[in-house]
Amino acid sequence: MSRPVVVLVGPPSSGKTTVGTALADRLGLPFRDTDADVAAAAGQPVADLFVEHGEPHFRALEEQAVAAALDEHDGVLALGGGAVLSAATRERLVGYARAGGTVVWLDVDLASAAERVGLDRSRPVLGLNPRATLRALLAGRAPLYAEVATVTVTTGGREPGEVVAEVAAALPERATP
Repeated sequence: MSRPVVVLVGPPSSGKTTVGTALADRLGLPFRDTDADVAAAAGQPVADLFVEHGEPHFRALEEQAVAAALDEHDGVLALGGGAVLSAATRERLVGYARAGGTVVWLDVDLASAAERVGLDRSRPVLGLNPRATLRALLAGRAPLYAEVATVTVTTGGREPGEVVAEVAAALPERATP
């Protein structure tokens, strides 16, 4: 059983995909995103899954995707923003951290998140009033991200390269080439 070198968690627009891809390139490792895994397994985009099958169906698929990725992936892993809503996923992440894994919470402030999201309709959880929904989402999920994170890195108002450097510096020696 392999395991990820690092797992990135955080809300939508915190930079998980951008930072994760750049970090994987820097470390010479593969990048994996569980939202992409869910979309590939379902044969349709995440936004369409929400509309056609509802959030509970998506969350069940997401929980399975996270469990598989934590067992199989040996690079940089980014989880969907809501993956921490699952108690089973949080338990897996805490176990991964206890076994020496690094879980990085990419924390973003409301202003930066709202600017990054814009009017992006591919983010189904943000609904009709993205700013209000994002405010509630950031506040509501913060304790869940904190529960699983071994490191917190603020991404608001920062260039991706700065964030990648901070995350890389937080990794154990064996994880970096």
